[in-house]
Amino acid sequence: MGYFMTGEYRHSIDAKGRLIIPSKLRDALGSRVYVTISIDKCLSVYSIEEFGKFTENLKDQIDTSTAEGRKIRRSFLANAADCELDSQGRIIIPNNLRNYAGLGKDVVIVGNMEKAEIWDRARYDEDFDDPDFSQENIAKKVEELHIRL
Repeated sequence: MGYFMTGEYRHSIDAKGRLIIPSKLRDALGSRVYVTISIDKCLSVYSIEEFGKFTENLKDQIDTSTAEGRKIRRSFLANAADCELDSQGRIIIPNNLRNYAGLGKDVVIVGNMEKAEIWDRARYDEDFDDPDFSQENIAKKVEELHIRL
């Protein structure tokens, strides 16, 4: 049985673009990860196994007989980086990915089930403070959608 990633971790990216992956997430991710763009303007970090599932989903769900489908699939894969953790548990996040997600020095790493996400800290805090996602409103949405927890 695999690990599910959870938690919120506040870290910094150093001048060389290195970021420490929290040890609790490293257990689920392994020593080599794939980092790619997310539709939420953050970065998604996958273990090798989960990245394989992600690419299978792209293959199964995106019709590449259309120019739009090819562009969508290409955008995720062209912006994917194969990253190896160093002895201190760090990865180097390529410039193009840091630019895409608007990552400054301060970031938040969030465990999100099968993947981790890397967010610019200011943007994450702003999104998290959105009143539409207060605990009260989330409880209402859970009830409306009949989600069993």
